[in-house]
Amino acid sequence: MNAQTQINVQSAVSLRGVVRQFGEHPVIDGLDLDIAPGEFVALLGASGSGKTTLLRALAGLDAIDGGELIAPQARSAVFQEPRLMPWKRAWKNVTLGLRANNPKERAVQALTEVGLAHRLEAFPATLSGGESQRVALARSLVREPKLLLLDEPFAALDALTRIRMHRLIIDLWQAHTPAVLLVTHDIDEAILLADRIIVLQHGRIAEELHVDLHRPRDNGQLGFNALRTRLLALLGVEKDDPDSLGSDHNPFIAPGYPLSAIAI
Repeated sequence: MNAQTQINVQSAVSLRGVVRQFGEHPVIDGLDLDIAPGEFVALLGASGSGKTTLLRALAGLDAIDGGELIAPQARSAVFQEPRLMPWKRAWKNVTLGLRANNPKERAVQALTEVGLAHRLEAFPATLSGGESQRVALARSLVREPKLLLLDEPFAALDALTRIRMHRLIIDLWQAHTPAVLLVTHDIDEAILLADRIIVLQHGRIAEELHVDLHRPRDNGQLGFNALRTRLLALLGVEKDDPDSLGSDHNPFIAPGYPLSAIAI
């Protein structure tokens, strides 16, 4: 069966035997996955494991080559680059493509939620990296998605801005309750944010771990390091490898990300 289906906004995400290939090479290889409404899922894996390919299929940007994909019709995505239109002011970027009777009012509400009410009329060139990503996040949230897709949206931000964005995304997720799929290379980020962490290898699920740590979370709380060690092992980083604890050589920990306790 080869189908890419949209269902009503109350339904969960469901993939059965999904295949996505380029030429003869399958990037997603018979994948089965469910995401419950309101669940926060993080996706980890080495480069080329199929993370972004899966996200693009769920976003409706790429067709699948086999299997069945079911996702809410109300869905939106935030990427590593904010992808703002440089000639449009912040509030107009938020409402880009939005069909609503009161677009500016909706934009004001969304930008207020992300702490940018004072930047409504700003052009993208005058925004910082964190502000630009918050505009992109507001653009996704203004559509009230039932599925929010995040493709490494914090990777290009400095460490302190990432901390603020982590807190913001948790607050917004708890307020709006969409299902969330976060693609990341950052193990700490996955543990801090997600209810469940899925590790992809060769387009298949190699492991999935439930994160039972109470919120707010920090990377000093009991159980955090055990999860981190397990994920490092799954991703091929040895526990006694000195590089496994540093960001310079470890592709699964974002450069500059602090290892001290951070409340989320």
